[in-house]
Order: sequence, then structure tokens, then C-alpha cells
Amino acid sequence: MRLNRTKIEWAKNPDGTQGYTWNPITGCLNGCEYCYARKLANTRLKNVYTKNDNYAYDAYGNLFNCSLKEARENPFYPRFWQDRLYHPWGGKPRGIFVCDMSDLFGIGIPEEWTEKVLNLCRLHEQNRYYLLTKQPQNLIKFSPFPDNCYVGVSATNWLMFSDALGHLASIQAKVKYISFEPLLERIQLDMLQQMLFPRVISWVIIGSQTKPYKPPKIEWVKEIVEACDKAGIPVFLKDNLKPLLGDKPDYWDYHTGKWLRQELPNG
Repeated sequence: MRLNRTKIEWAKNPDGTQGYTWNPITGCLNGCEYCYARKLANTRLKNVYTKNDNYAYDAYGNLFNCSLKEARENPFYPRFWQDRLYHPWGGKPRGIFVCDMSDLFGIGIPEEWTEKVLNLCRLHEQNRYYLLTKQPQNLIKFSPFPDNCYVGVSATNWLMFSDALGHLASIQAKVKYISFEPLLERIQLDMLQQMLFPRVISWVIIGSQTKPYKPPKIEWVKEIVEACDKAGIPVFLKDNLKPLLGDKPDYWDYHTGKWLRQELPNG
């Protein structure tokens, strides 16, 4: 299975210790300009990725908008890693962020690949799997999700947020969440309140763009946190917000006595 320890703060093991990443699929066609995974794939992981020739094809056997030569030379073209499906699965329960170097439900990812990954998640119910996508319209194809899968959608702006909530409302999952990372514009509070109070989601993550560092306005963060507090929804503020927030009492975690607030969902 080839798990790797992760520095991603919210990817926790069930016991609260730092969790893992698992990448049976790598590469992505979403095309986000701020993508850290693409940068890694084109630098220190390039030689490893380009040796894998298990490329993503469409239903007609065609590559996605590229030639075979282009796919071979592009380390971030979607690839499947069959050997990463096999691992001794015993031991203590783990928290595993699935496909942080891809998008499990992304553009051009064959449904067969996604099903193989989800079947392993179902089989190993002792683990917690964090799933995160920028293509929420594809989630319905795989619903209902196993209870040990936390299903999330990334939203960097109001339009993505509105779209994400609509699709999350249509699926079945024990924990559904929104990741505002990077938060690039103000989220309209009226829509936020309307959708949070019915408990469409049960967790919110907020983070900043990095490399280059582009923090959101503090007012944008404050509005989301206040709306979540009114709805009783846990909020996880990523460490990359510290330069923006400073040592402000509003962002202390009073359950742990630590700054800053990094709450986890009940699930």
C-alpha cells in the first residue's frame, strides 16, 4: 500500500496522532494553477512517475488531449499504481489521506480505478480515509460511501462552494466536509448560513495559498468561523493561517488550550 507519513495537519489517525497519505493514483487534469502536487511531480518525483506507463484512457481507449509521447513525458498525467494496492493491513487504525497527489474523482480518472480504491477502503474498516475532490459532480456515482470515508470538496471561491454544497447534499456519507484551501475570495454569508444550519456538512477546513503565499483576508476567515460556530460545526484552521491571524483569542482551541483552533469532526 506504500503509506507515507504526512505533514498535512488535518489528516489525523483516529487516536489524534499524525496520519498518512496513500497514492494508488497520481496525476490530475483539473489544471489548478496553484497546485503543489503538480510542482512536486515535475521536480523531485519526475523520474519515478515517468517510469509508470499505466495511463488514464477514456471509454474509447483514447488519451485525454495529448499524444502517447506527451503522456509519457508528463509526470502529472494520471497514472495508476497497481503495486500500491497491496500491503499488510494489520496494526493500529490509521488516518489516511487518499490521493493527495491526484483527485480520486477528478477529470479523466477511470471509474474502475476509483472503485478499486474505494473497495479497499470498505474492506479495511478500522482505518479512516480522507477523500477530497474538486469535481463534486462525480461523487454521486459512488454513493453511498463507507462510514470510514470522510468525503470532502475543495472550494476556493463562492461559486465552487455553492456547487460543492449542492452535490454533497445529494450523497450519503457519515462525514461530509468543505476545505476552503486556498480561500481566494469572500464566501457570501447568506448562502453559508442557509446551508450550514441544515447540517449538509459536518466539518470545515480553512487554509491559505502557499508558494507564493497569498493569505485570505481575515474578515473572510472570521465570517466562516462565526457561521460554523452558530451551526455547531467543527473548524480546522491550518498552520499556514498563523501569519494572518496572529495570537488572537478568537482562534484559540479551548478544548486543548492550544492556539490555533484545529477541531476534528465527530465521526
